[in-house]
Amino acid sequence: MGKLEDYLAQQTEMNDGTRRLREVAYDRIKDALQHAGLEPGEALSEVQLSKFLGISRTPIREALQQLAQEGMVQVIPGRAVTVASRSLKDVLDVVHVRSLLEPEVARLTAEVASDEQIERLVYSIEKMEEALREDNYEAWTKADVIFHETIQQACPNQLLAETVVQLRNRVHVIANRYSKHMPGRLEACTAEHRRVVEAIAKHDAKESEEAMRDHIYKLRESMFNRLSYG
Repeated sequence: MGKLEDYLAQQTEMNDGTRRLREVAYDRIKDALQHAGLEPGEALSEVQLSKFLGISRTPIREALQQLAQEGMVQVIPGRAVTVASRSLKDVLDVVHVRSLLEPEVARLTAEVASDEQIERLVYSIEKMEEALREDNYEAWTKADVIFHETIQQACPNQLLAETVVQLRNRVHVIANRYSKHMPGRLEACTAEHRRVVEAIAKHDAKESEEAMRDHIYKLRESMFNRLSYG
């Protein structure tokens, strides 16, 4: 093998290693953003993240850049990286766009969902109901992520599904901050999710679409009431 081939092989191995580290960093930081109770505007330190995760700063920086593109963190050039800070109006705008897209994701998913994916959706509902009984909000949000990501993975139109998930991610922290203080809404949301899953399990595309539209409508209505009455 010549020098050029040696060099290219070495670079490929290095790039693959960096990619894997970036993916690990991305997954770990994203999980923390979703479930660690971080406050909007809270600073994130590359140095501390590197130390905590045992990963060099370059993959950490790349992961943060990806999360910034998805709207989960904000980068202030030359100053800091912070947890994304959104107004409740931002949340309502995202929910509105979701109401236009997410029923179609549910419809498409119902047509093709595998038995394994349906089992995972049923599992997510069971975990939500268990979390409600135990008053464990963090466990509920983790189950909610499983629910939405399973639907995303099952949807045959990945561009559409990924767009919806990215929209949710943009306001996940601030939306959770409000939802945590509306336990009645969590119970209703769980029931709405169950209706979606039951429709998908029957491969009833129309009912899945309607159930998801009803869920997003009620979510938007509750958030609007929260905005209007504080």
